[in-house]
Amino acid sequence: MTDLFPIFLKLAGRPVLVVGGGPVAASKVEALLPTGAVMTVVAPSICDQIRRAPVAAVHQRPFVASDLEGQWLVISAATPEVNRLVATEAQDRQLFVNAVDDPGSASAYLGGVIRRDGVTIAISTDGRAPALAGLLREGVDALLPRDLDQWLSRADELKRVWRSTGVPMDARRPQLMEALIRLYEDRRKLAGETV
Repeated sequence: MTDLFPIFLKLAGRPVLVVGGGPVAASKVEALLPTGAVMTVVAPSICDQIRRAPVAAVHQRPFVASDLEGQWLVISAATPEVNRLVATEAQDRQLFVNAVDDPGSASAYLGGVIRRDGVTIAISTDGRAPALAGLLREGVDALLPRDLDQWLSRADELKRVWRSTGVPMDARRPQLMEALIRLYEDRRKLAGETV
């Protein structure tokens, strides 16, 4: 298998199709809600969690190829047979498909995701081991500082300075590291600790 290209997508206002109406599909709908995607759900059976979700449309019927028209992304959380059909039809339309727990029918893989204070980290096992991606996500999350919002604020401040003063790209990371170290030194001083 060739390497995957990691990417973050802006889905706000863009159509996304979810094929499947059970608990797994519901979890994908829930994960997509904060993105602002305009979701359509198609499945012969629809669980209550999806019915209550603020999605654009719910069609209680089997998937048909025309459901893909106008979509930007497809999440298929259906049976292997339906996932294969969705993947084949999506391929013809040059659409990416995340086929849940079905790497053979997928052209896009969702990983373990950490979202905190404006920072998003995604971990992938190329669709081979979702449970491992989840464990790695938990481990990385435990290692991250609890004040990432302050790290991000400091990075924003420095970016404005760098752009206005023309600081070259290769000098920016060392300057950011120094600024973050000073952030902790300042805290220790305020707390009365010896630096």
